[in-house]
Amino acid sequence: MEPNQETRKKLVWEIERKLAEDEARPIIFYARGATCWQPHVKGLTIMVNSIYNGWRMEDVWMDK
Repeated sequence: MEPNQETRKKLVWEIERKLAEDEARPIIFYARGATCWQPHVKGLTIMVNSIYNGWRMEDVWMDK
């Protein structure tokens, strides 16, 4: 707990910079039916009628 607002800002920006450098994606929301939206996941087709259909991942690849 830091009472000084300027020091808090510096800490937040330092954390933000480290996360950006590591390409980290902190989880801020989790749903049971979540899908992968990472930019390096290619070929993933989301089914229109249900998010639970079509999870064979035959055409999915990692572009990283």
